[in-house]
Amino acid sequence: MKAERAGTKRDGRWLALYVLAYLVFLYLPVLLIPLFSLNDPIQAAFPLQGFTLQWYKTLYGNPALSGALLNSLVIGVIAASGATLCGITVSYMDLYGRSPLATTISAIARLPILIPGVIVGISLLILVNLIGLGPSRVAIVLGHILVALPTTVVIMRSRFAAIPKTIREAALDLGATDWTTFRRVMLPLSLPAVLSAFMLAFLISFDEFIVVFFLAGTEPTLPLYIWSQLRFPRSLPTVMALGTVILAVSFIIAGTAEILRHRGLGAARRNPA
Repeated sequence: MKAERAGTKRDGRWLALYVLAYLVFLYLPVLLIPLFSLNDPIQAAFPLQGFTLQWYKTLYGNPALSGALLNSLVIGVIAASGATLCGITVSYMDLYGRSPLATTISAIARLPILIPGVIVGISLLILVNLIGLGPSRVAIVLGHILVALPTTVVIMRSRFAAIPKTIREAALDLGATDWTTFRRVMLPLSLPAVLSAFMLAFLISFDEFIVVFFLAGTEPTLPLYIWSQLRFPRSLPTVMALGTVILAVSFIIAGTAEILRHRGLGAARRNPA
């Protein structure tokens, strides 16, 4: 018994060491971006030679940056709204539609998360050219809805599944229609998940690069602007400063979305009836 406990404890230590090494390998390069964005020289190298905020100051008054940021915000809000609406519909029908078609649509909606981004981008480019849209802001919105849809479906499906079925059955027994039950009962109970799905969909749209690379016309988004600036070595510190700001905002949005999602699930567990 003691030997088994010692072996289990030793295996736990190796597992913890592996997880720690994995996290360092994954996140250390990301943490270096804020560090080098405060470095005075333009080279991203050690040793650091001086503290400065000048690279952050260059972010202001840049018309190209402002235009790309505005495009990303507009596209992100529209795409997140569309993806969230589709995610609510698909997930609700998957759970309560009780039809093979609803189940099939739900499975198809989650497929883009398994398909390489390059394949998705090329396919969407071919599609928008065939229907006459071509590379444009509308094409980017449609592409971002497709990319963000799996996330919204997963979040909304888990939220609807956490709501006790007796609540919906009671509303139907009292004479409410399916639409009234959804609008007056199920949707208000799922509001935290709706907000969480919207925020994560916005974050996915805001950070998406591959789809934009294929579908952008004359109005690039922020990730495409960053990529274009990487060709100029002197722009690297400004790009790192911009990346630090994006990283901080993304962390706040993702953290808030996760808090909302867990709050909604926790409320469902505390109030099962």
